[in-house]
Amino acid sequence: MSSPFTDRRLVIAIALFCCFLWGSAVPAVKIGYGLFAIAPSDTPSLMLFAGTRFFLAGVMLLGYSTLTRKPIVQPPRRLGQLGLLGLISTAGQYLFYYIGLAHSTGVKVSIITSTSTFFSVLIAHFLYANDKLTPRRTLGCLLGFAGVVAVNLAAGGIDLHVSLLGEGFIVIAALLFSVGGVYGKGLSADMDAAVMTGWQLLLGGAILGLAGLVLGGSFGAFGLEAALLLAYLAALSAAAFALWSVLLKHNPVGSVSIFICAIPIFGVLLAGLFLGESIFEWKNLVALVLVSVGIWMVTATRRTV
Repeated sequence: MSSPFTDRRLVIAIALFCCFLWGSAVPAVKIGYGLFAIAPSDTPSLMLFAGTRFFLAGVMLLGYSTLTRKPIVQPPRRLGQLGLLGLISTAGQYLFYYIGLAHSTGVKVSIITSTSTFFSVLIAHFLYANDKLTPRRTLGCLLGFAGVVAVNLAAGGIDLHVSLLGEGFIVIAALLFSVGGVYGKGLSADMDAAVMTGWQLLLGGAILGLAGLVLGGSFGAFGLEAALLLAYLAALSAAAFALWSVLLKHNPVGSVSIFICAIPIFGVLLAGLFLGESIFEWKNLVALVLVSVGIWMVTATRRTV
């Protein structure tokens, strides 16, 4: 019996909703730095912030799974696999992401994050017979990466503020997101996607948060606004990662990951709305066009999900 999660219309709706949530996280996290009084150079506190967010997201998902009578207890071997997934997709990815976001702008981060689409397409080419690259898809990937270059262009050439700690770390985070998605697809084949995601977030968040504490991380401030923001970030992570895992479980990696193109669109708009960053600079508009055209060229070769 075919799963409803293979229906193209439902896949598009869920994927775009996930990307909206992830796009909203860009300004929310940067606002959180201010509410928690965390300096961009305070890496241990950034790790504690991220770890707390994802640990709470894992608690939410596992709590929901318990209420809906889904078994959450896992054998030791499976917990080891879930721990590795958490290390890749949560601890590793967001260690790089939070540091990169602290050293870059919300607009740049939103667009560069879309590189995970192209990493996923390349990985799927080598792992799945029905996700092979074609000249058209290859050109689409190249256009997408051209968009990443365009967002770093200024009137005098390449933006001198480009750095390994900023844009470089965001690219690494995008790669880890793609690797984790492929690995998680394999694990979800014989377990509930929400339970898998809950353990991934819980274990990965614990690793990240404890590492931050050990290294001296702390919250410089904590009030009602900070608590509400943290709750929102945890809830969006729980919802987005769980729904994304369901889509990956029932569909080819390439056909789902393509929709990540929506993250820069949502992220740029929300960064402009909440952070006051410039949206209509020519470099940002050119980057969005290149990324969108690249995605279209990749998806145009796939008529069904």
